[in-house]
Amino acid sequence: MYTAAMLYRPLGKTGLTVSEIGFGCASWWGQTAFDEREAIALVHAALERGVTFLDTGASYSNGNAEPRLGRALRGRDLSGLAIATKAGTRHDGRRIQRDMSPGAIEASVMRSLANLGLECLPLLQLHGPAIVDLTPELLATLEGLKARGLVQALGVNSFDPAVIDHVAGLPQFDVVMVDYNVLCPERGPLIARAAAAGKGVLAGMPLAMGHTAGQVLKLRAPRDIWYALRALKNHRAEVRAGRRFAFLHRQPDVSGAQAALAYVLANRDVACAVMGTTRMAHLLENLDASGRRLAPELAAAIAEAQSAGT
Repeated sequence: MYTAAMLYRPLGKTGLTVSEIGFGCASWWGQTAFDEREAIALVHAALERGVTFLDTGASYSNGNAEPRLGRALRGRDLSGLAIATKAGTRHDGRRIQRDMSPGAIEASVMRSLANLGLECLPLLQLHGPAIVDLTPELLATLEGLKARGLVQALGVNSFDPAVIDHVAGLPQFDVVMVDYNVLCPERGPLIARAAAAGKGVLAGMPLAMGHTAGQVLKLRAPRDIWYALRALKNHRAEVRAGRRFAFLHRQPDVSGAQAALAYVLANRDVACAVMGTTRMAHLLENLDASGRRLAPELAAAIAEAQSAGT
């Protein structure tokens, strides 16, 4: 149900209208160690506050995120929701396996429909394909899934600019999902090119994974250890760069997360900023960023900090 507090934007030419803030069902949210009642309560709270875009993936959270989202949606009115999942990667019980073959993609779609309790996926995204993966055979398979009514819109989730530029020129795809936040303003021209080509644009990692001011390293509960270890293993450069943005968390009338989301949503070519959380207070704080505008002085401070890193 749409609410007055949440604003909405068209997702390119898909015919879908999405909340400008979406909920990502991944990472710790989908892990079996995170209480399922809490996880489902977060989804329900997001829906009640106007979120219409939910994003997950076949391989997320060791393969647990997608079926957990399906259980969260069971028995609810799904009309008006844009539920997105990803294919091309899966978790085999030990590690993530990558397979972009036409047969694997079709099999993944069938599993996702069953996991989510859907007859048609509003959005299917290929998860991190290389350009060489986008063969005529794969594109024909994707078109076939659309023709059979199993998928409404097609997209690609990639943090490789070359892949996004290539996909922007392919008529089979309707949507692209890129990493975009205060730490990577260079994505702006890439997003503009994709939007000019008629693609809907989703912003992944709009909160910079908590790297601003080292928020991800603040340990308040056991779940925080998981995120901190991931940051130290895979994202040390981003954690260092995030120190320049500590001022975001010292604003008198907006939280650091709200400022980060407002920065992303100031780009009108972005249809939806997709964030995730395992804390109800954090969820409500983030959703309150819908419709917020950055004060000119704060926008200038962000630009200055970005320039200092170039």
